[in-house]
Amino acid sequence: MYSLTIYKTPDIVIRGMEITDYQVFSVPPRWVFLRLETDTELVGWGEATLAGHSSATVAAVETIMEHYLLGKDPREIERHWQAMYRGQYFRDGPILMSAIGGIDTALWDLKGKHFEAPVYELLGGRARDHIDVYQWIGGESASDVSDAAADAVQNGYNILKMEAVAHTDRLDPPETTERARKRVAAVREEVGEEIDLVVDFSGRVTIGAAKRLAAALDEYNPMFYEEPVRPAHFEALPKIEAHATTPLGTGERLYSRWAFQDVIEGRLVDVIQPDPSSAGGISEVKKIANAAETADISVSLHSPFGPIAFAACLQMDMVVPNALAQGQDLEIHDPEDNDLLRYLRDPTVFGFEDGNVRAPDEPGLGITVNEEYVRQQAQLDVDWQNPIWYHDDGSIAEW
Repeated sequence: MYSLTIYKTPDIVIRGMEITDYQVFSVPPRWVFLRLETDTELVGWGEATLAGHSSATVAAVETIMEHYLLGKDPREIERHWQAMYRGQYFRDGPILMSAIGGIDTALWDLKGKHFEAPVYELLGGRARDHIDVYQWIGGESASDVSDAAADAVQNGYNILKMEAVAHTDRLDPPETTERARKRVAAVREEVGEEIDLVVDFSGRVTIGAAKRLAAALDEYNPMFYEEPVRPAHFEALPKIEAHATTPLGTGERLYSRWAFQDVIEGRLVDVIQPDPSSAGGISEVKKIANAAETADISVSLHSPFGPIAFAACLQMDMVVPNALAQGQDLEIHDPEDNDLLRYLRDPTVFGFEDGNVRAPDEPGLGITVNEEYVRQQAQLDVDWQNPIWYHDDGSIAEW
């Protein structure tokens, strides 16, 4: 005979917590930071950067905070995410998802601080100890970009990212492809075969031109081609793949798991690149990454923005088993006298070494924001807009 002993669960008292205030800061060079304050004196930070649309994103954050989140318990992150998203009849798109992304990240920061654990512990614990980061290199000429590549390797990076072309015509003449080939060839010659190279098409070229470029650049063994076509033309990705052996990547202009659904289910690319700042934050991007794992697709989180967004990416990189490499434009190899990292009390917190970084292991996002500097910079007039490019005939080119 088996006997069943019933144990009475002791009463557990969970102390309440409430969001009491918030502030949104638009700061140089083009970033939007969010500060959430609670009645327990804990403060959470998030980043809702959407380059060129700061004012609209700030307004979206303020609307959500005023009409929904103030007075709520910040620990109920999934409930809040669903309310911020499903509570809108008109949803998706970069503005709303960037606002949700910044708020969601701040909620995770608060939750980690409440439980005195880094976010990666709350997401399931480490799947790795560190992750490689790549540095963007640029230059007008092939020699300029090869010099930038040499500097980046000297600074310790093992992965570089470069643009293949600037603006292009509808169907570029062969010399355009040849210029791109010379740029990539110069970098490969400079850094050798041991350095990985991501070649970014930035969705600037037409499908026909992308086929030609992909075939021409294959011999230089890129790690992957980033955004070979614009999001509106994903059905053409198999055409690009048919002309190249290099893996394909995309995703920085997709803003939810539903936007990624066809890409992942159709296995249209080998690498997806969601950006937590514009794709719904940590909660949403973790779900996107998990879906990609089921399709054997790698993840390289997009993060050309500020240190809060970068910290959020690193927390996810530690727990996402299919994470490949982490993008950044913060020049984290040089934390001293680095204006981009002055928004942190400790600019060395990311610990760049041998081309990789570890996620900070302090509670929450693991960083301490320099509030005094944030408030000072927020007094400046920030109105960053990307340039508008023109073809020779005066028509508008893709930026």
